[in-house]
Amino acid sequence: MNIPTVPDPAEGMSERLAEAMELIRAQARPEALQALARFAIWGEGRLGLSVPQMRAVAKRLGRDHALALALWDTAVPDAQIVASLIAEPAQLTLAQMDLWTQGMAAWDVCDQACNNAFRKSPLAWARIRVWAASREEFVRRAGYALLAVMAVHDQKRPDADFIAMLALIEAAADDDRNFVKKAVNWALRQIGKRSDTLLPEAIACAERLRERPEKSACWIGADALRELGPRVHRPGRS
Repeated sequence: MNIPTVPDPAEGMSERLAEAMELIRAQARPEALQALARFAIWGEGRLGLSVPQMRAVAKRLGRDHALALALWDTAVPDAQIVASLIAEPAQLTLAQMDLWTQGMAAWDVCDQACNNAFRKSPLAWARIRVWAASREEFVRRAGYALLAVMAVHDQKRPDADFIAMLALIEAAADDDRNFVKKAVNWALRQIGKRSDTLLPEAIACAERLRERPEKSACWIGADALRELGPRVHRPGRS
């Protein structure tokens, strides 16, 4: 009597991961790595894929949450961005989201994960405060990058929720680490651009930051005002 062989799911995923990595490595652009590094886009094992290339790879792979988790675990930055594109946001758990932020080693990986996957998760809003409170550089950046992209895309969320987040921006304005302060600034600008209600609130926050003694706070406030200030007087506004 022949007993049917039961496929090993782990073996199947190993093959799927190998195929995906072969597809990613086939697009490698080692000649682009030096230029990418000038924009602080680096990370061990980076292959130099462009965003359009990574999106094309993700389109070929299709949505596959298990594969996304396996790609993330490779720690290859290009593969991690592809992972963020093929993940199923509704299937992300708190543990998975936290693990991803702790494994980030480049700002583009952080921002792509926030924009492609995290912001679409029903767990996203609550993670902003948790990650923003971290002292880990990219975990903290993820909190503010997520706030920035949600200010753009979470259209159903009331403005009051974003007004409450301005205190979070002021709390991190003294963090002079480049990847953190730029994310804090990004979040402030996106909140201000979200609506006519939020614009004066964000401008007032930026003005307070500009007057603070910390260099990072002053820069965040001044830079935000350069973008938000002219919007007060744009055509069509009373």
